[in-house]
Amino acid sequence: MSAPDRNIVQVIPGGPVIVDGPVSIELPDGQVVESERFKVAICACRRSRTYPLCDTSHRKRIRKSAQR
Repeated sequence: MSAPDRNIVQVIPGGPVIVDGPVSIELPDGQVVESERFKVAICACRRSRTYPLCDTSHRKRIRKSAQR
């Protein structure tokens, strides 16, 4: 396989894994999740409500009561 034929996978520290899409993601239980997007964020923290796709749950949140 030559370099132009390869997909690029980008690992974001503390965040998702970004993959050139479209993709089919096979989960350990055999379920397949598909995305037709040109870039797909795959959750690496397992906090996502849309796992295996990232919903930005990895981002640190500051509670409003702590902001005072």
